[in-house]
Amino acid sequence: MAGEARDYAIGMHKDHAIFAIYRRHAENPTWRIEKQPHLANMQGQYVVYGQAGQVLRRGRELQQVLRVFDRKRFTIVK
Repeated sequence: MAGEARDYAIGMHKDHAIFAIYRRHAENPTWRIEKQPHLANMQGQYVVYGQAGQVLRRGRELQQVLRVFDRKRFTIVK
C-alpha cells in the first residue's frame, strides 16, 4: 500500500467481523472494514470507516464498498 499500511488485524465477534488496517501497530486503525450481517436488509452489511470513525462507504457488496480506495495508491506486495 505504498507505505500507507504496515500492519493489519482481523477481529471475529458473535455479531460482526472486523478487518483493521494500521500505519503502525501502536496506533488506531487508519481504515476499518466491518461486516455486520444484521444490517444486510437495511443499509448493507459492509462498512468502511476512516481513522476518525467516519463512515466512508456502506453497501451490500464488498467489491462496491472497496471502491472507496483509490487503486492507484496501492500496490500488491507478494
